[in-house]
Amino acid sequence: MSGFKAFILRGNLIELAVAFIIGAAFASVVTATVALIMDLVGKTFDQPDFSGWDPYGVSLGAWITTVISFLILSAVVYFGVVLPYTKAKERFFPDPQGEPGTPEDVALLTEIRDLLAAQSSQAKRLS
Repeated sequence: MSGFKAFILRGNLIELAVAFIIGAAFASVVTATVALIMDLVGKTFDQPDFSGWDPYGVSLGAWITTVISFLILSAVVYFGVVLPYTKAKERFFPDPQGEPGTPEDVALLTEIRDLLAAQSSQAKRLS
């Protein structure tokens, strides 16, 4: 029972639940935005949906509608979420080191490599 209690009270589970709820709510906002933009595109071309277009019996219109929807969705997510988040993160939580340098694990591996190379060359000189 204590293991179950620890599992339920783990912070990651709560964060995951909150993320799921916020994600579901945000999905409806993005879907409505895509529908709005698709309506504007449809008004421009006098056709709100290209799904009915079947040249030579190939459902090319459905594919065009899906591609346009995907591009609009991607733009909404990028310009509405990713870009503002990145700007806010840079502004309010600047990187204390400035430019990112060599990651710690890569620096450690480089040091080990150099030590092994020095050890190898020293062993060759003694032989």
